[in-house]
Amino acid sequence: MRRVLVFFVAMTGLMLLSQSCSISLNGASIPAGLKTINVEFFENNAPLVVSNLSQDFTEALKARIRSQSSLGIVRDPAANASMSGAIVNYTITPVSVEATNPNTPPIANASRLSITVNVKYTNEIEKKYNFEQQFTKYQDFQGDIASQEQTLIQNIVRQLVDDIFNKAFANW
Repeated sequence: MRRVLVFFVAMTGLMLLSQSCSISLNGASIPAGLKTINVEFFENNAPLVVSNLSQDFTEALKARIRSQSSLGIVRDPAANASMSGAIVNYTITPVSVEATNPNTPPIANASRLSITVNVKYTNEIEKKYNFEQQFTKYQDFQGDIASQEQTLIQNIVRQLVDDIFNKAFANW
């Protein structure tokens, strides 16, 4: 009889513990009931548009969710969670300038590529994790943008995706 009682108490404790826990994989903290997410296409609404940026960003975000969580990505508004938004800024600005001589205008010695994304995350299972926030990342470079632009974009997109994933699933 005593063994049955110990077994019953242990099983009850395990059941209560498992109902309050979340699934963790690679630093992600996914609530147990969260199974699917709808990741919408992030349109490029920035004044300066790069043709492949929307597609690259959206696919990078989906790839990170697939590889670092157990969530299924679905195209269904009834998913357990959704992520939507837009690329709202893409700018190239001088960071430092160099004056060559008094009769000519200064030239940029280094420039900065910045990308800003608005993100809305809705979690139907744990509403306390919902957010709507802007994420901005940049990378400095020297020389002509044309030869470096795609590499810079890839690096910035990776940083943005890391921040967004961590905000949504690692509770950072």
